[in-house]
Amino acid sequence: MSDRPLAQTVAALQPRARTELAELVAFKSVADPVQFPRSECEAAARWITDALRAEGFQDVALLDTPDGTQSVYGFLPGPAGAPTVLLYAHYDVQPPLDEDAWISPPFELTERDGRWYGRGAADCKGGLIMHLTALRALKEHGGVPVNVKVIVEGSEEQGTGGLERYAEAHPELLAADAIVIGDAGNFRVGLPTVTATLRGMTLVRVKVDTLEGNLHSGQFGGAAPDALAALIRILDSLRAEDGSTTVRGLAADAAWEGLEYPEAEFRKDARVLDGVGLLGSGTVADRIWSRPSVTVLGIDCPPVVGATPSVQAGARALVSLRVPPGTDAAEATKLLTAHLEGAAPWGARVAVEQVGQGQAFRADTGSPAYASMAEALREAYDGEEMQIAGMGGSIPLCNTLAGLYPDAEILLIGLSEPEAQIHAVNESVSPQELERLSLAEALFLGRYASCRG
Repeated sequence: MSDRPLAQTVAALQPRARTELAELVAFKSVADPVQFPRSECEAAARWITDALRAEGFQDVALLDTPDGTQSVYGFLPGPAGAPTVLLYAHYDVQPPLDEDAWISPPFELTERDGRWYGRGAADCKGGLIMHLTALRALKEHGGVPVNVKVIVEGSEEQGTGGLERYAEAHPELLAADAIVIGDAGNFRVGLPTVTATLRGMTLVRVKVDTLEGNLHSGQFGGAAPDALAALIRILDSLRAEDGSTTVRGLAADAAWEGLEYPEAEFRKDARVLDGVGLLGSGTVADRIWSRPSVTVLGIDCPPVVGATPSVQAGARALVSLRVPPGTDAAEATKLLTAHLEGAAPWGARVAVEQVGQGQAFRADTGSPAYASMAEALREAYDGEEMQIAGMGGSIPLCNTLAGLYPDAEILLIGLSEPEAQIHAVNESVSPQELERLSLAEALFLGRYASCRG
């Protein structure tokens, strides 16, 4: 198998990749029936099952996971005695947020300025297309040299743990020698990167009550305990003066060893306004890859439009806490809950409900799979050396797979580089990155088969 003809084949497959990505992006597959019909996720899942069957996958199945969503599984047999590689992606997406803020419709793949825009284009429907393209290219050059399992999750963005629980109940299903998680991304466009660490997360809903009902702020304000004011004080207690996260009992001083993230580049990537400072201390890499961070995701309180002069009887917020490798997410949940309850002013009643949780992850970058991936990325990126970075986000399934299959080598690659703006408006994917990473994955499968043969 010649690498250059393989690269040409991958390039020739890009029009098909764009067409299929457009079909996938068109599904409004937000795994929350309150926001979008469940039928959108079901239709996306059926599209994937049809695509896998068309590629010759066996045992293709829609898996009904315990959180009420569906994941898609398929198995493609390789040569006798070949290793097995599991390829992961997810088809559920974040909601589009403010659709009016999108330059083009969020569920319509649109080409603009050399990128393809649409919700899920990079995170992570593009990851599935990357896997399919790599396998198709290999088929045209002698066949796929490994056994391949594909699993496409239906609720990764919700953090509800459906696939994790399913995998634990069916431990033989996803067993593999190597696992490629196609839900990460390069540090920058054109710089091949594997992600070695993921922060874990816990998600809680905090509710504050102070009164039996709202009161007139003129008649009772000044003495009546305001639940919204109490909530604001509680949330403010989660940050120090410099903005760093301060959950009592939770360590927040770890240092990152590896690829650094220059502050000027971070400010540009994060689109920080001129004159606005960054949060915390230490290097940027310390803060986003090695330390905990809290984010208030939403607050239930009266909107400005239509607000009345009232002292609020109750208020609530959704709080996310990211935790670095080495910190147990369950313990972090306990500490966060205790902190929120202990920070309540004026005797306000506080109830904390856990909504989601996932453990942090650290990969073994010295494994044979990483050596094979380094060679593959170097070839696909014209001599650029593979970099190792962390990722502040969470992929709870990684820790589950590491626990179920301790001998499996887990690699994280993907299309979510900074310009992709995943989870934000105007998410996009670089077609050049899709092509290069599809090639890299095809090369990796060939090299991994040789090193394990």
